[in-house]
Amino acid sequence: MALRRATFRLYPTAKVNNILHYHRKLHKDLYNSAISNRITSYRKFGKSVSYFEQQNCLPDFKEVWTEYQQINSQALQATLKRVDFAFQRFFKGLGGYPKFKSIRRYSGWSYPSFTGWKCHSTGDNGYLELAKIGSIQMRGKARLWGHPKSLDIVHRNGKWYASIVLDIDDDLLRNSRKTDNGLIAIDLGCNDAIAWTNGEENGLIPAPRFFRKAEQQIKQLSKGKRRKRSPNFQKKQKASRRWKKFQRQISKVYRKVANQRQNWVHQATTRIVSGNSTVVTEQLEVKNMSAKAKRGKRNKQKTGLNKSILDVGMGMIRQSLKAKLDDVGGLFSEAPTKKIKPSQTCPKCGHQEKKSLDQRVHICSNCNYTQQRDIASGEVMLLWYSNQLPGFGTSLADADRSSSTSRTRKQAGSMKQLGQKKRQKSYSTGGDVETPPDNVVGWGSSLTQ
Repeated sequence: MALRRATFRLYPTAKVNNILHYHRKLHKDLYNSAISNRITSYRKFGKSVSYFEQQNCLPDFKEVWTEYQQINSQALQATLKRVDFAFQRFFKGLGGYPKFKSIRRYSGWSYPSFTGWKCHSTGDNGYLELAKIGSIQMRGKARLWGHPKSLDIVHRNGKWYASIVLDIDDDLLRNSRKTDNGLIAIDLGCNDAIAWTNGEENGLIPAPRFFRKAEQQIKQLSKGKRRKRSPNFQKKQKASRRWKKFQRQISKVYRKVANQRQNWVHQATTRIVSGNSTVVTEQLEVKNMSAKAKRGKRNKQKTGLNKSILDVGMGMIRQSLKAKLDDVGGLFSEAPTKKIKPSQTCPKCGHQEKKSLDQRVHICSNCNYTQQRDIASGEVMLLWYSNQLPGFGTSLADADRSSSTSRTRKQAGSMKQLGQKKRQKSYSTGGDVETPPDNVVGWGSSLTQ
């Protein structure tokens, strides 16, 4: 069985829409209260509060704050787990210190299991039934449908979405995609989004530049928004209606650009996977590549380069290729960029020579081999994968070809790990896990602030 996610657009009635916003506010207050409880307990008493202590306080908490009795208990636990994940990420150096969130920055809540909600659909439209909220019409179409496992209710750009995790049979997943036993190497860039080669044929897929095309429209709308009264939370000044109007228009343009990019990525990667079961590319750290330039280091040029890198969606292409190859049992391999330097290495003789970004044609000073720069980079990666790269003692034992990268990632915790920890704690205490009742008062008091 494999887990896949399907997202549907929700169309609630006016009454249900108000209830959804009210539930989102309650989850936001619970999130902030849990953070306040942890901070206060550590600063005043030197005691760290765990997720299980806050979870065990929920029954007493709901007796004091009766409005939470209408919310599914597992949904409340999922909100507390979100707080616990945020602190774990901070302690392991994967994120910043957890902050209090306003309603504008709190997107929604989760149902971690198949309780408190029902999905009446076979993957094509249908309606969603939420306990103590009501039935909501939803539109959308899932590529594959399975057994619903969990649900996320998301409010984004003034619209509601239902993101459902499905448990899909492996045979159904494998038969849903067709692929040939081809081998292809791709190089990602800004001018040409994808340069590909399979050893016999080459090709270039130009960058669509969705953001660049919409940038002028965004600038014009932003100029009009600056002339309107903006919100000032320190002075308790509300935004004018015309400011909100321009903000909605800007958000609409950004949303359209994101949807266009996502659609293009899915179409391009589907064409690649449909004819190739093995894809080779290079390791790219998009976060480091698009980092802000240091002061005095050609900031304007670096800003433009960062926009072009993010506009292509290199990280989305990588993730999409890896997921689709995993569905068909294919192989996604990444060549070590720092070792073989694909853009600086000649695929014919292995000679390395530095090139600036404006040099778009590879001309080897050693063997005079001439080729388009990105295609030559793809040829280098293809030869590396085949262990035929000249001038290099390439050993595939140095890289894990079955995975996307040989680096290990720090884990910040998961539902499975929390469940194991909870069982261990339950066994050690004989199944009776108690929490000092003093924490309930300190936790709930932050809701009134």
